[in-house]
Amino acid sequence: MRMTETSDLWWKNAVIYCLDIETFFDADGDGIGDIAGLAERIDYLAELGVTCLWLMPFYPTPDRDDGYDVTDYYGVDARLGTHGDVVELIRTAKDRGIRVIADLLINHTSDQHPWFQQARQSKENPYRDYYVWRADPPPDTADQVVFPDKEDSIWELDEKTGEWYLHHFYKHQPDLNIANPRVRDEIWKTIGFWLELGLDGFRVDAVPYFLSDVGLTAEQRDVDDPHTYLRKMRAFLGRRHGDAILLGEVNLPHEEQRTYFGANGGDELHMMFDFIAMQNLYLSLAREDARPLTRALLERPAIPADCQWATFVRNHDELTLDKLSEDERAEVFAAFGPEKEMQVFGRGLKRRVPPMLEGDPRRVRMVYSLLFSLPGTPTLYYGEEIGMGEDLRAEGRMAVRTPMQWSAGAAGGFSTAVPGDLVSPVVEGGYGPAHVNAASQVRDPDSLWSFMRGLIQTYRSCPELGWGDFEVLDQPHRQVLAHRSTWRTASVVALHNLGPEPVTVPLTLDVPPDSALIDLLQDGTCQVGPDGAVELQLEGYGYRWLRVRHDGERRLP
Repeated sequence: MRMTETSDLWWKNAVIYCLDIETFFDADGDGIGDIAGLAERIDYLAELGVTCLWLMPFYPTPDRDDGYDVTDYYGVDARLGTHGDVVELIRTAKDRGIRVIADLLINHTSDQHPWFQQARQSKENPYRDYYVWRADPPPDTADQVVFPDKEDSIWELDEKTGEWYLHHFYKHQPDLNIANPRVRDEIWKTIGFWLELGLDGFRVDAVPYFLSDVGLTAEQRDVDDPHTYLRKMRAFLGRRHGDAILLGEVNLPHEEQRTYFGANGGDELHMMFDFIAMQNLYLSLAREDARPLTRALLERPAIPADCQWATFVRNHDELTLDKLSEDERAEVFAAFGPEKEMQVFGRGLKRRVPPMLEGDPRRVRMVYSLLFSLPGTPTLYYGEEIGMGEDLRAEGRMAVRTPMQWSAGAAGGFSTAVPGDLVSPVVEGGYGPAHVNAASQVRDPDSLWSFMRGLIQTYRSCPELGWGDFEVLDQPHRQVLAHRSTWRTASVVALHNLGPEPVTVPLTLDVPPDSALIDLLQDGTCQVGPDGAVELQLEGYGYRWLRVRHDGERRLP
């Protein structure tokens, strides 16, 4: 794989950390996390090893969908702070070597957005075509809604004008008309505005939906192919900020995802989340069989050299399993969410990783070792580094959007406000702050936090993992994934045992004579035989990273 000579592909080996400002740290004691509070905690993220901070929405909102219903793309929610606070946060992060990206929400607005308020005044209003309307009654579209427990159609009747507007998500989130050149100009201005304030790019929400042509007239469809617009967005971003990124949420089969990187050598999205590998990871964990994950990784389509997959084991939404078959999904439910209160939308789980794995530290650490060793850029969700749990009392996706647990004190150190004033309740029970908090783990060399910090440091010293060519290694154990990443002359071998029993893994490696494997996560060296043969020991739920080294090679750490 070549390294481009035209731009800094910093995202190739970044460590991305996603958080919601309102649940991270409350500096002023009103019960709601704020931008000033996050700025106070930047050193914590820097010490952990984070290199890219992804901010969930902080724009003005009625807050009916946790901030994803926006009323002003250029604003800052007054509960969280001001534009000055945003600039100071970005400056503070960059001073610690952390880039900052934010959610770009261009599929829909809130129905309280001034554009939509104008659009529903009359059919002749200049803002009418900012949204998608139809005059005739819509067919049954219950199978197209994103939230089947809340909506039964993607069309909603507006009583004032007697027409229906499109909304793939909630009815209080009308879809924007991407075919309207004025809407496209507004999106570009939004991108330009936040880049000027210092952002390094955007996580683009619901990409297939905002490029959809559902409900558009033939004339509107002729304006531009949707992917042409995405290419223009990428070009605009590049002109304004040469090394800014577009990280896309595209939960589609791999071959369809490939088109969103761009047909012309990677001229659309820079990065995309690999939902397929994530879902098959959980199937592999449920079966204690690495083969589903292995197949998903091998079935990834080839992508342009300057693009990248983003890997993750948990994000801010439900843990979706929608790309698994019904029987496969049932297996994962049975293993990790057998009770109805643990499931959501009939397709996913509202749980965090440690409770799903019954708190087994061996298994939890193996999963995160696997995440960081996979080809792609690892993405963490706040609290994963300390092993936070979920609040099953909360509705839907809010179960994993609980306050960050900083200490064992009241409200987990998140806020000094009384419990009734908190933006959401703190997790209780065995995963509550008394048992799981950052303060105690940062001081404990054997904690999950310390393990994650060491894992991140090792990952950052292995450019092969972000840049290299991926190869699955043959070996006889179905519960083991053995793979190798090679970049230029450097090579890392990683092994992960998804089963509880120790195993001996025989490998035959194509390496120069007199090669050795140097353990990267622990002390140890293993000599490779003259024919490339080597046997490696793995504990139950064990993991090893090993760098290939041979005599005469320049010594790397």
